Amino acid sequence: MSLDKNAVEQPANKLLAALPVSDYERLVPHLKLVSLATHQVIYEAGEPIIHVYFLQDAVVSVVASMEDGSMVEVGIVSKEGMVGIPVILGGNTTITKAFVQVSGAGMQIDANVLRTEFNRGGAIQNLLLRYVQAVYSELGQAAACNRLHILEERLARWLLTVSDRLESEDFPLTQEFISQMLGVRRSGVTVAASTLSQAGIIRYQRGHIRILNREDLEATSCECYRVIQGEFARLLENQPRRDRR
Repeated sequence: MSLDKNAVEQPANKLLAALPVSDYERLVPHLKLVSLATHQVIYEAGEPIIHVYFLQDAVVSVVASMEDGSMVEVGIVSKEGMVGIPVILGGNTTITKAFVQVSGAGMQIDANVLRTEFNRGGAIQNLLLRYVQAVYSELGQAAACNRLHILEERLARWLLTVSDRLESEDFPLTQEFISQMLGVRRSGVTVAASTLSQAGIIRYQRGHIRILNREDLEATSCECYRVIQGEFARLLENQPRRDRR
């Protein structure tokens, strides 16, 4: 899939869009627009990361797996970020696995090229390090949330996060998949989703979830959603940007 002129001048990925013109234009020749299918593996645990992805409208889950085959989501990425953080941190492998949760598109770049650009310092390095800090904060807050908050609150937080990443209030997600991502039994997700549905906050039908009342969903969520949202805004969204042209 080739890049058209509009995709080049107005990148959908927020990290690419936040770069100064000169830095972004150095990346353009190395960016490839690709389609990402649901369940497609971006990288496996312990294997070299060959490509980094700046997502557009796809959603990727980063998961930690156990020896018995169980797994839990430790990160979720879409147009606000990139998949392949270990590449810029000096490592080329990680203990987690990343795969596509919701199909869509993303900008693919060779890991070695991005590493070289990152090591130049300047705006690219500064921006990506702020993104890493935001993700680090999200991981820490989510760990506390999973230990201290009830499932209904955690489910509300997770649905809000997916909605933010997709910039949509209607998305395809099964209860089985949600239970895997939250690291709980499917029966628990069924009960929590039923509570939200009966309250008129969401509608769940045939593997699709629609948020009907976002204000009530935010009220149901624990404070972790607001903390994480605020940290991403502080580190990334509230930074000064230069016009593309």
